[in-house]
Formats: sequence, C-alpha cells, structure tokens
Amino acid sequence: MTKVKTNDVIKVHYTGKLTDGEVFDSSVGRDPIEFTVASGQMIKGFDDAVDGMALNEKKTVEIPAADAYGEYNQDMVQTVPKKNLPPEIVPEIGQQLSATADNGQQIPVTIVEVNEKHIKIDANHALAGKDLIFEIEVVEIA
Repeated sequence: MTKVKTNDVIKVHYTGKLTDGEVFDSSVGRDPIEFTVASGQMIKGFDDAVDGMALNEKKTVEIPAADAYGEYNQDMVQTVPKKNLPPEIVPEIGQQLSATADNGQQIPVTIVEVNEKHIKIDANHALAGKDLIFEIEVVEIA
C-alpha cells in the first residue's frame, strides 16, 4: 500500500478548526488541495500529519501553534501615524492593508486600533498563537 512521503504531490480534503470547534477553513464542497509534501507550501504540522498516511485514509490531528502559524509576536504590532497612509484610505478596525518592509517585501497587515492621529497595525497571521485541529483525508498520491 502506497504511503505519503516527502516530495510526493498529493491531494487532500481537509477541515481546519480552532480548539473551540470554530471552522476557519475547509475544502468540503470544493476541489481538494494539492501540494508537494515537505516543500514549504503547507504549515509544518500539516506536512508532518500527512507523512505516512495511505490513500483514502482519514485522520484528525491537533497542531500546536509553533508548528502552525507560529506564536503570536507582539513585536509585529506597530503604531503608525495616519499621515503616512495614502489619502484615499479611510482606516477601520479589521481592515487589511499591505505594508512594505525595509527589504521591499510586501507584508499583509490588519488594522487593530484607530485614533485621531495614529493607527495600530498587526502583521501577525490571523491564526498566529492558536493551536489548530485538522480533519484530513488523502484522496490522491501522485
């Protein structure tokens, strides 16, 4: 029986949940997700979970934050003067923006606070600091 191993291209159906049961993403009703195992396309814990699974095998795995989107990093929260924003942007809490890092890389950020002169932006992934639960089914091993 063929088992998933590093560098295999596989397709899986999945449902991702928080530890309180809230579903944050799922392939149910869509095409399965395709990726190369251990290539950096998926979070480490997901890659580790599928390693050794057989075709049509299902399992549920809990992935700690460190092996998911990392721990929440307070250093990735910054206060920015409103005057630094393009004039067409009216900042609102929850709004997604793109910031430019010192190296020129674009970083997605979320506005978490707005006052008269400043906004506070958070560059942490929305799932940073959270343990995740995935229900996984391998539907193809190429």
